[in-house]
Amino acid sequence: MNQLYPLKFKTILKEKIWGGQNLKSTLNKSIPADKKIGESWELSGVKGDISVVKNGFLAENELDELIEIYMGDLVGDWIYEQFGTEFPLLIKFIDANDVLSIQVHPDDELAKTRHNSNGKTEMWYVVDAEKDAELISGFNHEMDKDHYVKHLKNNELPQILNSEKVEAGDVFFIPAGRVHAIGAGIVLAEIQQTSDITYRIYDWSRKDSQGKERELHTEQALDAIDFKLYDSYKTDYVKEKNITSEIVRNRYFQTNILEFDQSVEKNYNQLDSFVIYMCLDGEFEIEYYESERITIKKGETVLIPAVIEHLILNPVVQSKILEVYIPEQDNGKE
Repeated sequence: MNQLYPLKFKTILKEKIWGGQNLKSTLNKSIPADKKIGESWELSGVKGDISVVKNGFLAENELDELIEIYMGDLVGDWIYEQFGTEFPLLIKFIDANDVLSIQVHPDDELAKTRHNSNGKTEMWYVVDAEKDAELISGFNHEMDKDHYVKHLKNNELPQILNSEKVEAGDVFFIPAGRVHAIGAGIVLAEIQQTSDITYRIYDWSRKDSQGKERELHTEQALDAIDFKLYDSYKTDYVKEKNITSEIVRNRYFQTNILEFDQSVEKNYNQLDSFVIYMCLDGEFEIEYYESERITIKKGETVLIPAVIEHLILNPVVQSKILEVYIPEQDNGKE
């Protein structure tokens, strides 16, 4: 069997009522000029939208087929034991040309009971934002179910939600249960559990091309919402050039950021997990198996198989990437 190598995948473009053309200008995505593209699924194990390899001898193979063949060598032994052939993360770029609906996602327990699915914990990294662009995360004062329902029925839900002005580089962790919405004029990277379950609770009285309002999931959402007030909803992190910095870590994924203008060596021999790189800016070369090389450009995402434990990142120009994997404390290597 031929050796595994860094895998690139065909992007899965999703038309959305709130989408636009900004993934082309911001991340070099190839988008039809007449389409409102809201999401570019970079890496997906969601049924019906399984990612397909586009480079090397494994081109045209689907991700779940490769996991079945290569098992732990591709995803990590512990991850294969837990998830089987289902890839555990969904990796996207999102263009909110218009405001998204206000929504919430169920946790694992509720999603399993209702949908026989994973829950959906996610995070956002803001790639680009227009001046004064805002997003919604959580509530802006103490809340309970009765007050929430009252505001919802009076069409006043936005009044009780926490809005934040954002700029490029901002990070928001969105655990299952947190009410949220991306505002207009924002392009972001989204890392999440493999799940496509969303409860839409408010949609700004928006109508689709047929003049119909989209379905709301008002009752389903009630049991999913975390009504607690939090001190802060934005994630603080420290960034240092040529040093990998952690920005979000939880049981489902760890995301780090690396901005580099010199070679950076990576050693993953203590990590029983695949690694994903999302290139947010620049262009760099991955050196692996000592003499093999692959180039990653702005807007591209690459999956590093778990069997590749050592590699070197060589910048062609100054580059910025997100590094994503399943963290060590959850894979039996504590």
